Amino acid sequence: MHNRVSKHLVTFRSAFYLDSLEDEWPAGDYTIETEEELIDGSTFQAFRNVHTTMIIYPKPGRRNGTKFISIDPAELAAALARDQIPLTRAENEGMSAP
Repeated sequence: MHNRVSKHLVTFRSAFYLDSLEDEWPAGDYTIETEEELIDGSTFQAFRNVHTTMIIYPKPGRRNGTKFISIDPAELAAALARDQIPLTRAENEGMSAP
């Protein structure tokens, strides 16, 4: 079976949480790695999610290593949507974005 891996950067404007993780995470940029597998028997090329990982790089000057945290892509999407709510509301009310 063929798998593909993609990475993309997401930005949170505010601290956020994911339901499956205990910690609150600070605002900032996070690398998300997604592994998908090719679905067999399809008449067209289609992939399904196998694994999603949030990669936490250490801050400059810190000795702790990079963390790889398994996450639920639906939880990530919900957290990103929650992060956009204050900005959308401010724009709709004629205020400038923070």
